[in-house]
Amino acid sequence: MRALVGGGILCAPAWSQTPPPTVTLAQAQDIGLRNHPRIASAALIADASGFAVREARAAQYPTLSVNFSAIGAKPDSTLAAGAVTTSSIYSRVSSDVVASQLLTDFGRTANLVQSARLHNASENRDVDNIRAQVLLAVQETYYQALSSEAVLKVAQATLNLRNLTLRQVTALARSNLRSTVDVSFAQVNVSQAELDLLHAENDARAAHAQLSAAMGYGNDQPFTLADEPMPPGLEPDIDTLIGQAMRERPDLAALRLNRDSLESYAEAEKRLSYPTITAAAATGASPVRVDGIQETYGGAGVIVNIPVLNGGLFKARREEADSRAQAAGKDVDDLSVEIARDVRVAWLDANDAFRRLDVTAQMVTQANEALRLAQARYDNALGSIVELNQAQLNQAAAEIASASAKYDYLGRRAVLNFAMGILR
Repeated sequence: MRALVGGGILCAPAWSQTPPPTVTLAQAQDIGLRNHPRIASAALIADASGFAVREARAAQYPTLSVNFSAIGAKPDSTLAAGAVTTSSIYSRVSSDVVASQLLTDFGRTANLVQSARLHNASENRDVDNIRAQVLLAVQETYYQALSSEAVLKVAQATLNLRNLTLRQVTALARSNLRSTVDVSFAQVNVSQAELDLLHAENDARAAHAQLSAAMGYGNDQPFTLADEPMPPGLEPDIDTLIGQAMRERPDLAALRLNRDSLESYAEAEKRLSYPTITAAAATGASPVRVDGIQETYGGAGVIVNIPVLNGGLFKARREEADSRAQAAGKDVDDLSVEIARDVRVAWLDANDAFRRLDVTAQMVTQANEALRLAQARYDNALGSIVELNQAQLNQAAAEIASASAKYDYLGRRAVLNFAMGILR
């Protein structure tokens, strides 16, 4: 069963009686932004990185813990092995409250918090980049679907024209005005047109499936697609577009934030060798205890921890963090070069597609005129069936090229907009 397309309608199943809903490009993009799992995944990752900020900042706040102990010990025993000092062990039941507050670690925690914040900002820009990629995929597949519909209509019109020619040639052959060779040529052309139509139908269905997937659907969805107007002309100054891309591209912004995050982390690692100063206090009671031990106890003090030797661990961590920060800076430089290249190539491709619009329009006019003349020559027995067939072939090719040119240009413009970072 052959599915037909007309008026910008992607094929629904032939047995469906309800016309598919109309979807504009803007609506298709909105659906893609809501449905696509890649966006949801990136958003969840960004949310997770936001909790890392709270994790790093927790070291700046007081800690409070409650302890309860019930110990049964051998009388007059002492823990002697495994430590330089010894400790007496006695039976007791005790509970206490212990509080501590970091007074200063000379900026290490502050740098860790800043690193986590920058990393969270980087992840959020990654979400923007994923959104732009989804929008690009929706736009490209939307234009491909419109193009395949236009090609399908041309293929159907071509088949209708060649069927008409076959009927005319067959009637002339029956009147002995044309040979059976002309009929054979016409029959071959009809068969070729049928094959082209089958191929165009398959392309239309495939484009429809790609659009549905780009919109985040697991199943092929029937849609009526609305045509899109032509955008304004291209900006002639490529350097202006490149400058805009350097400001707007979310993936470049994400890499810059990631570089800054790693630099803050490297600064935090440098401060590992600095002292840390902490205030601590504890108070509690031992209702069950040995003789000579007071029932309540309490104390407070300041703890200063000064790292001296650790086998070069802190130095290795500092150098690792420095290297990663420098590598992130080079990644920013590399992507900047790629963006400049992508904008230039996308602009050239879009400009080439725009110039082909007028050429294909002229080609259609010329092919239609050539077909009219060839048909007149054949009808007046001045031309051959081969000449007529070639004119029909040229006319179909021109119609297909013209039908595809507009949507090819729109697709190239979408790629340029993505390269400039202005897809939102």
